[in-house]
Amino acid sequence: MENILIKSSPDTPYFPEVNFNASSGLCEIAGESYMEETYKFFLPLTSWIKDYINIVNKNIELNIKLIYLNTSSTKCILDILEILKNYEDKGGKVKVVWYYDKEDPDMIDEVEDFEAESGIKIELREFN
Repeated sequence: MENILIKSSPDTPYFPEVNFNASSGLCEIAGESYMEETYKFFLPLTSWIKDYINIVNKNIELNIKLIYLNTSSTKCILDILEILKNYEDKGGKVKVVWYYDKEDPDMIDEVEDFEAESGIKIELREFN
């Protein structure tokens, strides 16, 4: 299974940086996410997670370090969290950590909404 690595670029500041590692199960999404046609960006990420669960079937950790996301990105993140919750319910080991800026209390509320919607436990950590 291949890794996914999408670097951030000044040419596309509205696309998050992505690093999904198939050997460690560590998946990170960082930056800002407010691109057009969000689902086209997130579809390969969602597919990768489904494949990882079905093929590799090991522990998976999702670290989210988004400082801004639009409504369509919110839906795509929720889809990923629901996939991970389903995997967890079937016995898979899943950890989700959401990093937030302590100056942005609205993000804490949003993460709590994600947790309530998806049913998965999300650990909150402040950015260093």
